[in-house]
Amino acid sequence: MRVKFNVTIWLSVFLIIFSPEKIIAKKNQIDRVDPPFWWVDMQNPSLELLVYGPNIAQAQPKVTYPGVHIHSVVPAENPNYLFVTLHIAPGTTPGTLELQFQQMNEESITFPYELRARQKDPSRVQGLSSEDFIYLLFPDRFANGDSSNDVIASMNQEIEEGAKYQRHGGDIQGIENHLDYLEALGVTALWINPLTESDQPHESYHGYAITDHYEIDARFGTNSAYRQLVEKCHQRGIKVIMDIVLNHVGNEHWFIKDLPSRDWVNQWDEFTKTTYRAPTLLDPYASAYDRQRMSDGWFDTHMPDLNQRNPHVARYLTQNNLWWIEYAGIDAFRIDTYAYPDQAFNAAWAKEIRAAYPKLHMFAETWVHGVPVQAFFTEKTGFQSQNNHMPAVTDFQLHYALNDALTKDFGWTEGLARLYYTLAKDVVYHDATRNVVFLDNHDLSRYYAVVKEDLATYKMGIGFLLTTRGIPCMYYGTEVLLGNYFDWGNHEKVRQNFPGGFADGQPNKFREENLTEEEKEAFHFVQSLANYRKQSPSLKQGKLMQFVPEEGVYVYFRYLPDQTVMVVMNQNAEAKALDMARYAERTRGFASAKDVLTGESVSLEGMQVKGRTTWVLELKP
Repeated sequence: MRVKFNVTIWLSVFLIIFSPEKIIAKKNQIDRVDPPFWWVDMQNPSLELLVYGPNIAQAQPKVTYPGVHIHSVVPAENPNYLFVTLHIAPGTTPGTLELQFQQMNEESITFPYELRARQKDPSRVQGLSSEDFIYLLFPDRFANGDSSNDVIASMNQEIEEGAKYQRHGGDIQGIENHLDYLEALGVTALWINPLTESDQPHESYHGYAITDHYEIDARFGTNSAYRQLVEKCHQRGIKVIMDIVLNHVGNEHWFIKDLPSRDWVNQWDEFTKTTYRAPTLLDPYASAYDRQRMSDGWFDTHMPDLNQRNPHVARYLTQNNLWWIEYAGIDAFRIDTYAYPDQAFNAAWAKEIRAAYPKLHMFAETWVHGVPVQAFFTEKTGFQSQNNHMPAVTDFQLHYALNDALTKDFGWTEGLARLYYTLAKDVVYHDATRNVVFLDNHDLSRYYAVVKEDLATYKMGIGFLLTTRGIPCMYYGTEVLLGNYFDWGNHEKVRQNFPGGFADGQPNKFREENLTEEEKEAFHFVQSLANYRKQSPSLKQGKLMQFVPEEGVYVYFRYLPDQTVMVVMNQNAEAKALDMARYAERTRGFASAKDVLTGESVSLEGMQVKGRTTWVLELKP
């Protein structure tokens, strides 16, 4: 999300910041150093400290600590910033060093800086794979576990139940309180929308306008509470995905209020929005103007667009992400608005993160149109000017295809045929099995609304989600049939409270006895298939073979030498007989199958699939 202020406005603010009277009036002090602490024996021995304090750029830093020396000192354009690069030699002893800053004609400032020992727990930073089942939850709307942090008087936006775009009080403790529920559902990974501080006066609840990169928003909890949540998830076999933003920040961010330099953000002569046209980045006929506006235009007026071509911005972002991995032991990153930052930075960033933490998985939000455009942002495709080093993306193309498959009549390329044609294009990816497959998310109409609240169609999509290639992801509440269409005028409609997570009088849908019969049927369908998937090698790791859909029936197989699962999707209202001779190359040697949801045995001769269903069968010799 991005925006552009008039450059003359930015310059006037800059001149006010730099007024000599303002600098002289301030005391000799250091207000902050980012990162707030670091670790010894990191993969990269170089650490760039952003030092912030009145007129600090004129200071001469000094450090005396075995194994640590100052590599470089760069004063920023704004005299309140200084960039100090430390070299931390391998084998350096953990401890607290003293950073000394000598300013002209003044006493030196001493700032204690901690170097910690890295944790050696093998359960930390596990990564993700096609074996996982992700549950995406919106923290402010999932569950309120600690009412004491609902309102923080010193912060911009307070809680107001039911009001548009206000905080509702969901928090880290609320997530922790319902880990039993998530584990029982079959979830193996949690993607949580951003928890870092977003102290904005408008729409702060969604978390995508960060105001402090190194702090969890106090209304969600604390840094230590987040780390504890990760640890408790790991104890249950649940991984944690951190949602990060490289493209922009909130205009209330502390460094936006006092810019380190004019080029810290992308600026235009007048407010200029991005075009959102990702094809310009790979279009061989694109104009330089269109490419620049795509990458440097802002999402919105309250979200300044960071200039990652500035090496200090790039270093700041990269080190922050490394810091959270080491601090909290997270398993993966989901990267917001990945198409919009500088693409050379994206590639370098991904390469460095993966070199430092080879097990960490990452997947980028690529809300674009067309498989080639989407694949452009992944690694090692044949039409990139550089290796982007990004292993996976959110698979919007398969999402669009599934929507069409479930809501449009069958045709040559329509209905279920759309799934076939989309998956056939996987040839452009280095490894499409690492992509994240989804039905909906926090920016889209809820899946149950898309299928017009029809339970049979709902089950068809769930069946596909949990049996196709890739890493399946479910948006919170889908399992209990939360609905609503996305409304650009009211995002609340698809970011509603999980019933039972708040003291708002709604029945507690975390408890089965409060579910309606339809909700129970939906929940058990998801739960049964998700937990079967956890035990099924072929659904987690197997190859995919698909057959051209005919007459509204689509058949595909997930298979390994020791297990084969056959999936049959029928979008017709009536039952359809299967010509099993078509599938002989995958069914040869099998005589029957087990319906994985009912446990019933099914003969492979004379098979008929019911109307409007996804039938999941494990083949038996």
